[in-house]
Amino acid sequence: MSPRILVLRVTGGVGAVLGYGCLIAFLYLVGAQTYRWFRDGEWTHVGLIEGMRAGLTHCCVREDGGKLADLVQWLDSPVDWLGLHRVFEVMPASLALFLVSIAGNCLFIYSRDRLHQEARSAALAATKLTQAGS
Repeated sequence: MSPRILVLRVTGGVGAVLGYGCLIAFLYLVGAQTYRWFRDGEWTHVGLIEGMRAGLTHCCVREDGGKLADLVQWLDSPVDWLGLHRVFEVMPASLALFLVSIAGNCLFIYSRDRLHQEARSAALAATKLTQAGS
């Protein structure tokens, strides 16, 4: 297996996991918001910052610090990149998940198409080689 094919397979796998994982998270979040809207009569806004903070503190940030702890601190009180922080405040988490899902699926489809193109090229070369040998 050539390194190019290996990279395309890994990239396609990462794209598929990222794309479909974020799609499932998007559907879950919109479903939960819809359920709360039907139950309470009021739409619950979940911003990107709130979603990132909840996800990072739940799974990835330890008490001893680190880069992710710095990110959570920036989410709470930014001192730089204020414009990006404002975009993160305004953007709904569901929209961000949907956009990442689209990007992941594009990566998956691109890698899959390149793999099929490599396979067709290899099959064509093998056919020409056997025809030349006959």
